[in-house]
Amino acid sequence: MTTPITRVSIVEDHRATREGLIKLIRHVPELVCVGAYGNVEQAEQEIPQHLPDVVLMDINLAGGSGIKCVAKLKQAHPQVEFVMLTTYDDTDMIFSALRAGASGYLLKRAAPDELLAAITEVRKGGSPMSMEIARRVVSHFHEVRKPAGEIETLSKREREVLDHLSQGLAYKQIADQLGISANTVHNHLRKIYVKLRVQSGTEAVIKFLGH
Repeated sequence: MTTPITRVSIVEDHRATREGLIKLIRHVPELVCVGAYGNVEQAEQEIPQHLPDVVLMDINLAGGSGIKCVAKLKQAHPQVEFVMLTTYDDTDMIFSALRAGASGYLLKRAAPDELLAAITEVRKGGSPMSMEIARRVVSHFHEVRKPAGEIETLSKREREVLDHLSQGLAYKQIADQLGISANTVHNHLRKIYVKLRVQSGTEAVIKFLGH
């Protein structure tokens, strides 16, 4: 069976970093770079024309905010997945990016293999994060310790689905682990979104981990 091609765009204003990412992607047969942009204006003009599967997005860009760029593009093109690639591990930055619609958040010092794995993971429905970022997210929720009334409304199976999702498993992998169909996983997630009052798997996982 032929491995599907994943179309990737890069939004990064540092030329050397941008060119390095292009070369990295071009070395993987299953990936193709369909655009690389140095500022927000270019990204907002070109990404809707090429509609990549995954966008690697820097936060601080020439001419504007990468987070605001994600929010605008995600609203218009919800099928596109965004992974923030940045030097910032600031908690406010992390949550702002996730609220804007990003599905992953990696530090630029991540190893090339980690970056390539993140592209594959987010394409399959996962939410890749650098280990430091995931720990910061969990620590934040442990500090605030909000009442877990919403979490308590979840069924045992829904908790199992969220537990597997929090480990970075794609929907099909979750289905295989639980012995159910991928469609059943989707149905559970729809119910989870309603109960937790969230709009994405990333938000659901964050609430779940903060329980």
